[in-house]
Amino acid sequence: MSVTRRQILARTGASVAGIAFTGALADLFAGSPAAAEPLGGYGPLVPDPDGLLDLPAGFSYRVLSREGDSLRSGEGRVPSHFDGMSAFPAALGALHLVRNHENRSDARLGVPTVPGLTYDPGAKGGCTVLGLGPDGEVLDGVAGERVGVAGTAVNCAGGPTPWGTWLTCEETEDKAGTKGYEKDHGFVFEVDPTDPHRTGAVPLTALGRFAHEAVAVDPYTGVVYETEDAFEHPFGLFYRFLPVAPLGGTGSLRAGGTLQAMRVPGVPDLSVVREPGTVFRRVEWVPVPDPQAAGTPIRFQDFGPRGITHAQKLEGCYWGGDCVYFVSSYARTSDGSGATHFGQVWKYEPLTRRLTLAVVFGPDTDVRLPGESPDNICLAPTGGLMVCEDGAGAQHVFGVNRSGEVYAVARGRQDIGKPGAPEWGEFAGVTFSPDGTTMFVNCYTPGTTFAVTGPWR
Repeated sequence: MSVTRRQILARTGASVAGIAFTGALADLFAGSPAAAEPLGGYGPLVPDPDGLLDLPAGFSYRVLSREGDSLRSGEGRVPSHFDGMSAFPAALGALHLVRNHENRSDARLGVPTVPGLTYDPGAKGGCTVLGLGPDGEVLDGVAGERVGVAGTAVNCAGGPTPWGTWLTCEETEDKAGTKGYEKDHGFVFEVDPTDPHRTGAVPLTALGRFAHEAVAVDPYTGVVYETEDAFEHPFGLFYRFLPVAPLGGTGSLRAGGTLQAMRVPGVPDLSVVREPGTVFRRVEWVPVPDPQAAGTPIRFQDFGPRGITHAQKLEGCYWGGDCVYFVSSYARTSDGSGATHFGQVWKYEPLTRRLTLAVVFGPDTDVRLPGESPDNICLAPTGGLMVCEDGAGAQHVFGVNRSGEVYAVARGRQDIGKPGAPEWGEFAGVTFSPDGTTMFVNCYTPGTTFAVTGPWR
């Protein structure tokens, strides 16, 4: 069924409206534990007296890092625009958080350039790595907060690899000689959270040059799935990369491979598909004519008389069970899409080459309520799905459980608007600690990384 935000919650901060999804909702939780998920959510959100983050009663947060503070490594200041993030286990109960910085050429605080970790000195994006001890506190010195990769551009999302590294994605296709850049951009870079110098600043060029958003790696075959968040019609494509050294560990993707784009026969635009549970069989994968987009962006290249399948605002991507899931955050006919929606979640099954529309949100919305324009998405270790919304009005992290109930988990309170016209920075990078006790999430602006603890169930 198509679910509107008015149906989801009756008012801002309410816990749940008892939505019943039909069809493929359970598919979203493939590979996640059958935990005792919160029926009715965790209750109303409680206003934070400090004006940072509203949470349900019984939950609390710590601020781990804020833009403009000094990096604990001494390499410079914490960069702007916190975006995609993932948590990785470390020795003796510690963990690493690898965090993207979606900095363009005009960013206030760029990622500091560090010898051996900088791709293009003219670019301000990249990643930083936070090290947390067993007590959850940020460590001191270089182990606590450091540069992971620098000199990249518009690092939006990405995804973890089965071998414990982070793939960070450049959401741009700007070339050398533009915007102060000295090198071409639009690539994926690998970051080793334990030792960033082990991975350096090497673009994985075979994965294509386009406006990357997120990636998910098939843990059984090593195939890398990639979303493209293109802002102009005919919008982005959904890709897969077939590596010549699958599951080869850190650095193995540098060996190259084949980049392909998804074609759903007879469907040039995914936005026109509106009924959850709709299935397309025998999805095709077509070789990309020029993965480096030397003359023409990939989405405009000639894929033959049968064309290729596009979708507006392809963003989150994750692996669950034996399937890959990807999110179209929204589509608008006014932008050139074939239909309007406020979020789709798609499921692709590699073994059967079957594509299923799992969930649709909108288009009847109220921007004050949770549920518009899903972006970063993750499966919670305690069961359920956590989604960051990237739309207008109030900004939330909201949860969805197997019963189809949608509930608010957090609401941002940092007002970045003008007097009389409040505005809140979007959430990004939601992820959980390996033991499931802590949810980590970023506020994009002002850049803030939160650790949220409480009675997760």
